[in-house]
Amino acid sequence: MILINMSVEENKDLLLEETDLAYEEDILRNPFAVKCWLRYVEHKTTTNAPGKAINLVYERALRELPGSYKLWYNYLKRRRKQVRGRCITDPAYEDVNNAFERALVFMHKMPRIWLDYCQFLMDQKKITRTRRTFDRALRALPITQHHRIWPMYLNFIKTYPLHETAVRVYRRYLKLAPENTEDYIDYLISIDRLDEAATRLADLVNKEDFVSKRGKSNHQLWHDLCDLISKNPDKIRSLNVDAIIRGGLHRFTDQLGMLWNSLADYYIRSGHFEKARDVYEEAIQTVVTVRDFAQVFDAYSEFESTIVNNKLEMDEEGKLSEEDQDDLDLRMARFEDLISERRPLLLNSVLLRQNPHNVNEWHKRAKLFSEKEKAREVIHTYTEAVQTVDPQKATGKLYTLWVAFAKYYEENSQVDDARTIFEKSTKVPFKHVDDLASVWCEYAEMEIRHENFDAALELMKRATAMPGRKAAYFDETETVQNRLYKSLKLWSMYADLEESFGTFKSCKAVYDRIIDLRIANPQIIINYGMFLEEHDYFEEAFKAYERGIALFRWPNVYDIWNMYLTKFIDRYGGKKLERARDLFEQCLEDCPPKYAKNFYLLYAKLEEEHGLQRHAMAVYDRSTKAVQPDEQYEMFNIYIKRAAEIFGVTYTRQIYEKAIEMLPEEHAREMCLRFADLEKKLGEIDRARAVYAHCSQMCDPRTTASFWQTWKDFEVRHGNEDTIREMLRIKRSVQATYNTQVNFMSAQMLAAAGSATGTVADLGPGQMDDMKLLEQRAQQLTTEHEKDMPKPKSQLLFVRGGSTQEDLSDAVKANNPDEITLDSEEEGTDSEAEVEEVQLERRTVPTEVFGGLAKEDGDQD
Repeated sequence: MILINMSVEENKDLLLEETDLAYEEDILRNPFAVKCWLRYVEHKTTTNAPGKAINLVYERALRELPGSYKLWYNYLKRRRKQVRGRCITDPAYEDVNNAFERALVFMHKMPRIWLDYCQFLMDQKKITRTRRTFDRALRALPITQHHRIWPMYLNFIKTYPLHETAVRVYRRYLKLAPENTEDYIDYLISIDRLDEAATRLADLVNKEDFVSKRGKSNHQLWHDLCDLISKNPDKIRSLNVDAIIRGGLHRFTDQLGMLWNSLADYYIRSGHFEKARDVYEEAIQTVVTVRDFAQVFDAYSEFESTIVNNKLEMDEEGKLSEEDQDDLDLRMARFEDLISERRPLLLNSVLLRQNPHNVNEWHKRAKLFSEKEKAREVIHTYTEAVQTVDPQKATGKLYTLWVAFAKYYEENSQVDDARTIFEKSTKVPFKHVDDLASVWCEYAEMEIRHENFDAALELMKRATAMPGRKAAYFDETETVQNRLYKSLKLWSMYADLEESFGTFKSCKAVYDRIIDLRIANPQIIINYGMFLEEHDYFEEAFKAYERGIALFRWPNVYDIWNMYLTKFIDRYGGKKLERARDLFEQCLEDCPPKYAKNFYLLYAKLEEEHGLQRHAMAVYDRSTKAVQPDEQYEMFNIYIKRAAEIFGVTYTRQIYEKAIEMLPEEHAREMCLRFADLEKKLGEIDRARAVYAHCSQMCDPRTTASFWQTWKDFEVRHGNEDTIREMLRIKRSVQATYNTQVNFMSAQMLAAAGSATGTVADLGPGQMDDMKLLEQRAQQLTTEHEKDMPKPKSQLLFVRGGSTQEDLSDAVKANNPDEITLDSEEEGTDSEAEVEEVQLERRTVPTEVFGGLAKEDGDQD
């Protein structure tokens, strides 16, 4: 056993074991090697040596290596661990504190040692010693390491109610990190030191380069400041609250309502109620948005309501004096006036401040005063309106303000004042000519209401007078007064007044002047013509129509032509037929198809009643080509009807042929059926059959089954076996034609893809080739069609109308290679029995067909 400078009695726990000898020898050889000492410590730890023995090794090591951070850190960590769980008054804590102090002699530049020491002191609840240790750490460490100390220091000072100390520490901290001022402000608010908090917050708001760590904008900081100072007026002495909030009013115009309410709230909490009311009044007179007005007005009304309720409660308790009672009545009257009377006007004022050129809002304001019968206020409103609104910026029609102003005087029997207003309004530089024209028209209407007809005519004459320098109507560089003479609205009213109160000569001069200025519209021309007709100047009226026609093009000239031609025919009938024809030809020369129908019908009617029938037919024939495609069918119907009434039904054949040729298939089929029915009634069976055969080429049996049924009924009644077979052959041929259409084949192929046949060569990579399948299917249908083709028994297809009986017998004897043989399937539909039992009917031919060649009644057979 070996002792190290100590007696056995004092250090009986520190005796060295035999296993320690190797480590002792190692440190003797290398006393300045940290690893050797650490290995020795580790050995002691693994052998469960007493704490004092391990501490002794650390002390010996630190005696040799006092500047080793690793040794000091591990030693102090072990010493703290040894006292963990003990009472903080245990003397062992002080031994550890001494160890830290000895360590800091050498480790004073190591922030970790300081942090551990401060935390250890904080755990011991040694407040003063901890604060001083933090201060020593800040003095010992370089400033670049201070950011590691301050967070723990701040948490320490906020743990205890040492507000003055904490404030001083925070102030020192903000010199190093001013960006954390918001945390300081929150702490000040938490300890109820609001004056300094508001001062600090105001400083942040005034710093334009300040960037909030919490992401708050300058506007949000303003909001926090206003909220803080307005709710705590008795605790803030260092700031001028009124000046701060008013500065915000100029700076943040999008939050005026909130800022005004904050200022008023400040005075309310301060007990200055009248001052708060003044602030509210100032606010509602200055805000320019409805949102801000709503915020201020709601707060104002709530403020007034609260005061009144408090007074009423005091009144119920009998605590009000007579003077206070009068004050209560005054406040109640003020509150009622604010809610019911002033609110619409205040809101209107807000909208006018927002846009002083809003004409509609000025009208509403005048109406509000008028409903309250405040004449002086109404006049003041209109006067302010016409002086404020800029004609170039006006929203709405500015002239309505002047007109309403004048009418207000007129309604109050002050006509002279109304004339004065109108006279002033005629000199206003309106934006549009129509506005000035409306003013003159209203001026004249006022004179008419007071039966000053001559004055009204004189006003119109003044308004339409030619200015000293001509100007184009749409020339914006000229004033509206110089362009007024071309206002059609003004001239139209002038013409109406002349018709009502003027002479024929003066009225005619007005209409002529309108036409000369080339500002007339078709309605003016028509009115002029009707005016002349009322005074029996028919030729003058026709000249007016012709002048109007020269002014306009289609389609604007449509109404003039319609009126002109109608009046001309009513006036002269057939007396001036050639002139009427010239007019119609002139009208129809450039007439668009859209408007041609009525004129052609009118032209044809003229020819029927006063001209030649063949001319009428020529007009109808021209109309079928000139009108729009969707009107051609109707025109052909009219043409056929009139031709049959005038020249007989046989004349309509060529019309039917032309209609079938020109009309689309849908209407052409209808014409074919009507044509065939006509021929059947006339006894021309062959012609009817030929028409049916022609129509069949445009009738798909799948969609026009009614046509084929009609033809079949016709053949049953008037045909024979051969004609029926021919009809069936044509039906199959037409059906095959439609079936070979590509689109139909594609649909059929998709429907029957599963049953389609093909060879390996027809197959593509994984599917049947579409084009080959189509060709295969088409070939298959063609083959089936050829097999089903019946062979006719004779060459006779139908009975010709001009054939004799001998020709028919010869034709029957000849073999017909195209004869159709009906198979069993067709027999199922049209049996031979039915064909054999067909009874040919004999019809009487109408007498109109023969004309003068008609036989006597007894000779007809």
